[in-house]
Amino acid sequence: MISANVSTLDSPTGAALNLYRWGPERPRGVVIVFHGLAEHAGRYGALAARLAGEDLAVFAHDHRGHGSTSAADAPLRRFARRDGASKVVRDCRAVFDHARETVPGRPIFVFGHSMGGLIALNYVQHHGKDVAGAAIWNADFRTGWQFSASRYALKAEKALKGSDVASLLFRRLLFDAWAKTVPERRTEFDWLSHDPASVDAYIADPLCGFTPTVSMAEDIVALVEAGSSKEGLARLPPHLPIHLLGGTEDPATGNGEAMRWLADRLGDRGCSDVTLTIAEGARHETLNEIAAIRDAAIDTLLGWLKARMPDEVAKRT
Repeated sequence: MISANVSTLDSPTGAALNLYRWGPERPRGVVIVFHGLAEHAGRYGALAARLAGEDLAVFAHDHRGHGSTSAADAPLRRFARRDGASKVVRDCRAVFDHARETVPGRPIFVFGHSMGGLIALNYVQHHGKDVAGAAIWNADFRTGWQFSASRYALKAEKALKGSDVASLLFRRLLFDAWAKTVPERRTEFDWLSHDPASVDAYIADPLCGFTPTVSMAEDIVALVEAGSSKEGLARLPPHLPIHLLGGTEDPATGNGEAMRWLADRLGDRGCSDVTLTIAEGARHETLNEIAAIRDAAIDTLLGWLKARMPDEVAKRT
């Protein structure tokens, strides 16, 4: 593990973003990490250490409603009073601009896990021309009948309880359902990883494992809908490199089927550089899996990044 430089970055949305930076001052390239739901960016130090070992700098911030980021309209568990999904993406742009100013002239990739993957795809649909590539891991953009039914149920919950209370519906339909996919589970969060130490660290972290508010749940639904829409996918630069990864034991993505679905959808929309990896045996948090699964997945990411660095691309053309 390497130490991080932690600072506060003021976003145009009014948020004071808790920002981590790892790696060399003059790197070969930059990776911006978007973390998942009910966690925070400080958990990505091990990934940052691997990337720094390959001369890559890593920037990661706590999203609104998470970690140590603060905003007047975003207490813990809420993105914003209104337009939360849009504000989250705008915060990511602020981090991108900061990284580009701090490390000028270097390619910048974005990496998103789970909810961070939802954010990453939405981000490159708006700013893909500035990005060297996007890695989207463990995210589900499918909007079938079950998704539609859940959306209407969420509206009913909002009508009954309001928007700024914990969404017990969200927890029951997602977290609780995913927990039940591990029959002989030791904890209710075993669906995250086979590694007991990683699961215990998650449970012990006071900034992890919370139930989002109804409004945050609505904003996550909005990210899914916008990211998977024909209009959104049509905005993607057709040659943007995209790396997808899912695990065969990840209930949050239908054991990786959501990533296969997204790969097919991207191909149908004309994206010509889509790489899909299905990690055998991986549960939801691939980066916190047992060493063999975790290291193989990161090796895949590193290979993808190296192959799409401008100097490597130039050699092949």
